Amino acid sequence: MKTDILIIGAGLTGLTVGYTLARRGRQVTVLERMDVAGGQIQTHSEQGFVFESGPNTGTVSNPEVAELMADLEKTSGGKCRLETAPDASKRRLIWKGDRFHDLPSGPVSAVTTPLFTLADKFRILGEPWRKRGSDPDESVGSLARRRLGKSFVDYAVDPFLSGVYAGNPDTLITRYALPKLYRLEQDYGSFIRGSIAKMKEPKSDRDRLATKKVFSAVGGLGRITHAMADYLGEALLTGVQEARVHPAEGGWQVSYINKVGESQTIDCRQVVTTCGAYSLPELLPFVDAGTMRRLNNLNYAPVVEISVGVRDTLGGDYQAFGGLVPSCENQQVLGILYPSACFSGRALEGGALFSYFLGGVRHAELLKQSDDKLTALVEQYFHSMLKFPEQVKPDLIRIFRHQRAIPQYEISSGERFEAIGKLQRTYSGLTIAGNLRDGIGMAHRIKQAVDTANDIIHKA
Repeated sequence: MKTDILIIGAGLTGLTVGYTLARRGRQVTVLERMDVAGGQIQTHSEQGFVFESGPNTGTVSNPEVAELMADLEKTSGGKCRLETAPDASKRRLIWKGDRFHDLPSGPVSAVTTPLFTLADKFRILGEPWRKRGSDPDESVGSLARRRLGKSFVDYAVDPFLSGVYAGNPDTLITRYALPKLYRLEQDYGSFIRGSIAKMKEPKSDRDRLATKKVFSAVGGLGRITHAMADYLGEALLTGVQEARVHPAEGGWQVSYINKVGESQTIDCRQVVTTCGAYSLPELLPFVDAGTMRRLNNLNYAPVVEISVGVRDTLGGDYQAFGGLVPSCENQQVLGILYPSACFSGRALEGGALFSYFLGGVRHAELLKQSDDKLTALVEQYFHSMLKFPEQVKPDLIRIFRHQRAIPQYEISSGERFEAIGKLQRTYSGLTIAGNLRDGIGMAHRIKQAVDTANDIIHKA
């Protein structure tokens, strides 16, 4: 077999690379280990509830997201349509003591909130004049404590990073994990001054496509990956095992075993890998051991995601994005999202859908808990955090375990990025993509994929 561009991995990144290239008339083939495309993005429908077993939302934080969704609506015949969360779901909740509190959204709530100490509320007034940091490898926790104060780290930064990375603010390096935050201090000397300056920058019509709104697709995120898989058609090969990439004359040769157990090879000009760092040692056997150690130095946070549905909320107020739980509160849940408040059709009228997240780097042991114990935890927080009466039980509980859920952009990230760059310069036609670099969110994945496709086209 021959193809022009071979993409390994049919998660969001790989599918978007393949779809973008195919839309531009390039010949592509996409290989996927699983029997279905989508990677961690999988949407389920059961008993009137529509729920995700992976990511629940993305953010329209760059124009590429809006452009991809608009194009998918055309090519899917309307089966894949962008859905953004309503204003009512903008509320973010933080657990403190025995209940959730609204995260401040304005000056009045910032002054009156019980989340932060009075000293830190006054201290933040001096943030624009605080000294700029000099350590390029400063952690998010250290940076935030220095500029904002301990209570802001405990009840804003820590739960935010638990929600995004399921990680520890003191091991995540700011310039890798939150590069925009790092640049605000380095370029403007202050988060506040930098944010104001950014708001004043002129924006093009394309820039305005980045609305920063929380998004999904009507019917679930799976509609996005399904639409791209359908467009690729026979160019997408699933159930592929033991894929190996080898340099060859004039390009690359990829060997694998197909879903019926036959050995196959494909010759191609370009190879794009989008799989996890843990897959690279077997996938790229030609890479020397030293380089591979730097490529494969990535830790992953394990996560248990539990979908919980109720047919009747009994009048409870669940109009919010969801609630996050700071690690200092010593609970066994990272947070509870409210998908039915964000998107239509996730629960029957009068009901609600919740997504619990447990585990992370601090409680990896929860992945080994039995379904019965996890169900007991769910019901405990169903009453104590969501405030359902003791006699009420959830109507749906579905448990999903992810051993390698979220990459941790820690101190080793710099040498990984350097190793990727060196490898790509050494081997023409090889691209190492995926969430081992360039960010972990859906918008990051889409932008990286579009940039990768454009780069391949421009170099052709």
